[in-house]
Amino acid sequence: MNTSITTPEPVRDVFARPLQDLRISVTDRCNFRCTYCMPRALFGADHAFLSRSALLSFEEIFKLAGALVPLGVNKLRLTGGEPLLRRDLERLVAQLARFQGVELAMTTNGVLLPRKAVALRQAGLDRLTVSLDALDDATFMRMNDANTSVRDVLAGIEAAQQAGFEHLKINAVIRRGVNEHAVLDLARYFRSTGLTVRFIEYMDVGATNGWQPTDVFSAQDILALLRQQWALEPVTSNPHAVAQVYRYGDGAGEVGVIASVTQPFCRHCSRLRLSTDGKLFTCLFASEGFDVKTLLRSGMTEDELTNRLRLLWQQRTDQYSQLRFQAPRLHRPQEMSYLGG
Repeated sequence: MNTSITTPEPVRDVFARPLQDLRISVTDRCNFRCTYCMPRALFGADHAFLSRSALLSFEEIFKLAGALVPLGVNKLRLTGGEPLLRRDLERLVAQLARFQGVELAMTTNGVLLPRKAVALRQAGLDRLTVSLDALDDATFMRMNDANTSVRDVLAGIEAAQQAGFEHLKINAVIRRGVNEHAVLDLARYFRSTGLTVRFIEYMDVGATNGWQPTDVFSAQDILALLRQQWALEPVTSNPHAVAQVYRYGDGAGEVGVIASVTQPFCRHCSRLRLSTDGKLFTCLFASEGFDVKTLLRSGMTEDELTNRLRLLWQQRTDQYSQLRFQAPRLHRPQEMSYLGG
């Protein structure tokens, strides 16, 4: 049975930004060691991942989502680490799919989709985003640092299509001097397939990926490459969407860029992030989160939880990306793998 919740006007923060999106990290583990997310120097063989008791249970995640939907949340996205490493994830999907009018999505590296895609679709997952940073193995393996081949990800994408996922997106992080050649490779491969590739500027998330401004291959650089080959027409999109979307002039589909560094979208950010161990972060670049796990395990009712979370969002003032180059960073942000990107 679906859970129907009447959604009032979304709660707004200090800058009048509505709360609309909850990103849920279901595990801190991953089968990749991408250099911009889980660099092996930090997440190697000796790294201590969270114990099972430290993770939020599916029932706790469901209760939290139920407390946030009345505040305006209309999109839930499951992330990690690699979310498909969380055992029985389709059970959580089935629970969250009970919220009527709430889109349910997932971001994955795709490798485990041949085993999981059918179960996820049957459980009620609406959308999938698959990360793929290059089409040649040499570059892809250099970035994922896990000896995983591109063909493993492509097999996952094919499995998702066969399972009935119609709204598939491909995310590619582009780092200058590493994989900018992948822009045209990926665009050519996925044109006319019905899948949308979104190219993402390399970001300064966390403190271990060695980010420098010179590493950024900007959205303008990306668009210039694309326009050398194809005519592009801008597509009007939701003002709270992070991607700038363009339609190929010849009708072969769409492509997107996410200019998170050079054209920050803080003024429209509507995202709240839940870490694997039960902390809520109002910004990807925040150093500290709000401990919601303790509240969930204290016996607090859903209505009481909703009231606490309303206050959390109403006090939100984050705008790190807009201030990135105006002042030195004064805190150590969490790693991307901890917050799920």
